[in-house]
Amino acid sequence: MHCMLTESRGDPLTRSVLVCIMTMLLVMAVPVMAGEVKRSVNEENGLEGWHFSDSDIEIELIQRLPDQTRALLMNHNFSREVIEQMALSCMFQTIIRNTGKSASNRVVSIDLTEWHMLHDGKVRKPLMKEPLLDSWTDEDADPAAKLVVRWGMFPTQQDYLPGDYNWGLTAYGIPPGAGFDLDVAWREGGALRRGEIKGIVCAPDVDKLK
Repeated sequence: MHCMLTESRGDPLTRSVLVCIMTMLLVMAVPVMAGEVKRSVNEENGLEGWHFSDSDIEIELIQRLPDQTRALLMNHNFSREVIEQMALSCMFQTIIRNTGKSASNRVVSIDLTEWHMLHDGKVRKPLMKEPLLDSWTDEDADPAAKLVVRWGMFPTQQDYLPGDYNWGLTAYGIPPGAGFDLDVAWREGGALRRGEIKGIVCAPDVDKLK
């Protein structure tokens, strides 16, 4: 397993190595639970989905074509560069729910910064909306446009009572058609748990699949 090294201010190499080591330690610190993963294909549009369930949590990822993201953002004041950046960032419609199956009345909590993905032999994290928004100038996206991303992308942290659910977009920052494994993390009653969804594939950059 390799880490994705990125430059940072100060001592770029030292900080990148430390981030790399800490990421690997965090991933290995909590055993990955088996869970259940089901892969499906929408017969009407050909989009694929992955459904993960374990204990009280369900996570569903549904492919989103780049053109769907382009159509959404073109209705707002985003620059062409930002529209392409987001369209080609491997977006998924994401649904998370607390099923309450255990009847323990436990709160399920998620923090997307604790998720990790394995792509091309490297460990990296999904794209978070906060750094994206901070990186854009007003020429890249005006305040109203930024709200579309702030509210449209999945909350970075969220708590769910039994029966609660919500949905939004998650982005993984790799090219259309690329594949990756996703290590998901959540807490039930404060206890950290992990699961893995293997063989996820980003939607291709085509007009339609069917």
